[in-house]
Amino acid sequence: MRLLHTMIRVGNLEHSLAFYTEVLGMKLLRKQNYPDGRFTLAFVGYGEEDSNSVIELTHNWDTDSYELGNAFGHLAVEVDDAYATCEAVRAKGGKVVREAGPMKHGTTVIAFVEDPDGYKIEFIQKGSH
Repeated sequence: MRLLHTMIRVGNLEHSLAFYTEVLGMKLLRKQNYPDGRFTLAFVGYGEEDSNSVIELTHNWDTDSYELGNAFGHLAVEVDDAYATCEAVRAKGGKVVREAGPMKHGTTVIAFVEDPDGYKIEFIQKGSH
């Protein structure tokens, strides 16, 4: 078995695609409209789907926003340097919600950013955990 993707619903697909591709550096792997169902699926990631887990962005055409609830936590991305990655996200207009630094009660260097819909993405610095 292999984890294929994580699906999140987004209110504005173009804003979300810009965030994940331009701010986080992922690639748009595929995108398809389903007119009869009034939704679009877009898959983004750092590598091809046959060998990497990716994110499925689901845009329901008639829904502009979602309540995130309190069950979902975050997506995690390994980065070489969490401090520099936060600066790069900020320079591209992204929102850093927890600055890079050691996690509470540990030494792992982490940071959190937020996508346009409010989903949190954790950066975990390579080699610090």
